[in-house]
Amino acid sequence: MELNILNRINSPKDLKALNQEDLPLLADEIRQVIIEKVSQTGGHFGPNLGMVEATIAMHYVFNSPVDKIVYDVSHQCYPHKILTGRKHGFIDPEQFASITGYSSPKESEHDFFTVGHTSTSISLACGLAKARDVKGEKENIIAVIGDGSLSGGEAYEGLNNAAASGKNMIILVNDNDMSIAVNHGGLYKNLAELRQSNGTCENNFFKSLGFDYRFVPNGHDIDALINVFSEVKDTEKPVVIHMYTVKGKGYKPSESNKEGFHYVGPFNLETGKQLYSFNGENYGQIIDNFLCEKAKTDEKVIAITAGTPGVVGLNKFRYEFPEQFMDVGIAEEHAVALASGLASQGAKPVLGLYSSFIQRTYDQLSQDLAINNNPALILVFGSGISSADVTHLGVFDIALVSNIPNIVYLAPTTKEEYLAMVEWGLEQNEHPVVVRVPGGPVISTKEEVAPNFSQLNCYQKMNDGSKVAILALGSFYTLGQNVQEKLKSITGIEATLINPRFASGIDEALLTQLLANHQIIVTLEDGVLDGGFGEKISRFYADKEMKVLNYGATKEFTDREDINLLYERYRLREDLIVEDIKRLL
Repeated sequence: MELNILNRINSPKDLKALNQEDLPLLADEIRQVIIEKVSQTGGHFGPNLGMVEATIAMHYVFNSPVDKIVYDVSHQCYPHKILTGRKHGFIDPEQFASITGYSSPKESEHDFFTVGHTSTSISLACGLAKARDVKGEKENIIAVIGDGSLSGGEAYEGLNNAAASGKNMIILVNDNDMSIAVNHGGLYKNLAELRQSNGTCENNFFKSLGFDYRFVPNGHDIDALINVFSEVKDTEKPVVIHMYTVKGKGYKPSESNKEGFHYVGPFNLETGKQLYSFNGENYGQIIDNFLCEKAKTDEKVIAITAGTPGVVGLNKFRYEFPEQFMDVGIAEEHAVALASGLASQGAKPVLGLYSSFIQRTYDQLSQDLAINNNPALILVFGSGISSADVTHLGVFDIALVSNIPNIVYLAPTTKEEYLAMVEWGLEQNEHPVVVRVPGGPVISTKEEVAPNFSQLNCYQKMNDGSKVAILALGSFYTLGQNVQEKLKSITGIEATLINPRFASGIDEALLTQLLANHQIIVTLEDGVLDGGFGEKISRFYADKEMKVLNYGATKEFTDREDINLLYERYRLREDLIVEDIKRLL
């Protein structure tokens, strides 16, 4: 496709020089650029396709970066990046990796925050607005929010504060009748009412808070958007612009499969099929099948998701057991408290969360769940060291969760152990239980594991040796096996190999036994070291004659770094670990 108009756009200033009748052609070019780029690299697809026209209209009317646009989640900011000097990251394959998938102040003066979690834009924009007022300036502050983000608690808090400010604050609600999956919640019923009444129905959530309100029935009509943005520009009141868009607009497979094309890997442009699909069994399917079987005979089993059923293994369950399924929207805090309430009354809640998102729930894990010691079960997906974007790192959950009293944090090493831990967590009624779902391919030993972990913090000695003991937690158990084998082949030392199983406590009896004939303890964990599992072991041996080597991630934010380079930097390779052991011996 020839980029006759986009080739002339290197900044919003260039955009403003265009005739308004050229803007739909520019939208077509931007949309095609996004489609072709994401088909090669993967990324957020549907959200960005739905925001093309609105982004063009905003930059045509407002004066970025003086006027400040804040994107919620910022998974809708590809068109914004293309218009603000970063189109090379979309049209030049050699520069695809030069831009992130989210807004980034390091990339451009037109971005104000590095953001990848939902429901934050209004609160961040409130801060920008107050800072503007304190400095006596007059710029417009625009918060863009959509894709179900209004269901998050922070969005409600931000709306409440913004409405009370009485000052310039423009909130663009991108209503596409979707979250990542289908929207759930009473607010979305009101959005539907507003759409059906062309914004005129008496029941108006935004007006009830004190906002001026504008409705744009077609959020892909650039002229209509320019008109409404021009009307509210330099307003002295907080205003909500509610526009209706089509998620995934411009690519038929994404328009018909909005959930599947929210975020995609590389795919075939002709068919829409992903190029690198994994056809084998995965831990999400395993839990989906397990919970479906449990629900057939036990109506107390309640599966909960915070807007991500596909990510946390509830694809079948949500359709087969709709009365035992709850999607609370993108509201992880509420989900944890809900699970605690269910558990307090004898129900068996199972809440699936992504590791990066469990960070949002710290207060609820502590106050609503752990203090009350209610036996809810939480499954943590997507954990571990990875090459993920800085906003979606899964390395902090062990340090976060394992240090809250009463919570039992389990780390399985195999499919069989995983199912046994889930079974026990579901049926026991003594503790809140969190299971760290393994990453990577499914490992199955075919050996039966008893679903009984009531003897808390009881580690499992898998191989009895001497001099060196390796405590390999969860998904790093295989690394522990490899270290043991390499150590034996190089030095002849038969190391003790231990599967700790419990990330939240220490087996004092076993650790004491190791003092008799061991000189070095090695801990391996797929998470950050500070506050993690290994530090608990080091603390136990701090006043004893034992050397301890802790291996895991450094406390840092990484951003799309090659995982093999991370493993090398953290010395998480068997050859490097054996080298360290030899040096200490």
